[in-house]
Amino acid sequence: MRVLVVRHDEEDSPGLVGDAFAALGAAVDTCLYPSEGPLPDPGGYDHLVVLGSSASVYENRDWIVAEVDWLRGVRLPVLGICFGAQLLSAALGGGVERAPAYEIGWVTVDPVVAADAPGSETALAVAIGSGPWFQFHRDRCVLPGDAHLLARNEIGVQAFTVGPHLGVQFHPEVDAAQLTRWIHNGGRHAIVRAGLDPDALLEETARAEADARIRADDLVGAHLRHVSA
Repeated sequence: MRVLVVRHDEEDSPGLVGDAFAALGAAVDTCLYPSEGPLPDPGGYDHLVVLGSSASVYENRDWIVAEVDWLRGVRLPVLGICFGAQLLSAALGGGVERAPAYEIGWVTVDPVVAADAPGSETALAVAIGSGPWFQFHRDRCVLPGDAHLLARNEIGVQAFTVGPHLGVQFHPEVDAAQLTRWIHNGGRHAIVRAGLDPDALLEETARAEADARIRADDLVGAHLRHVSA
């Protein structure tokens, strides 16, 4: 199994999600877009992971428009995370809008299980409902008409599927090292503006890391089973 991870900021990494794929025997490659050039040919890969960004999809920068078009043509199952989920929503006929509040920190979400949901989607919703998950975003998805909502909270959509694709608004990849990089690259101001103490949040993230790793493993496993189904 080969996995391609699209990063958008130098300080980002696939983190716990990359580890979860690697633990299942996957070879994980990353690309940094757009600063290192155009998006690669996804041929030869089995799965695509698209990470977050400090940008907003509705800014319609040239590189964002190009990535939405690229995602629309990709024939791989996609795991979109935060900005990646929003790109996926836009590429598949939905949209992205400003959320009513900046959501930062460890947050629980409410799983949504439709009565007629297939077993693989139910398992995904259950895995997602096990939270809490780390959040760091100011935008939210407006889902395509054929999307299946898997989780939400008062801020908005937290997880959805469209066919084999999974979008999650939260960050299952985040560990203490990742949050440290965000804090040192502009995140401290956003955390303070949200009324939180960056150092206390980092300490909480370090304490949560072992459990977060288990949840990331469960999420990736449930995603792969959904893809197979």
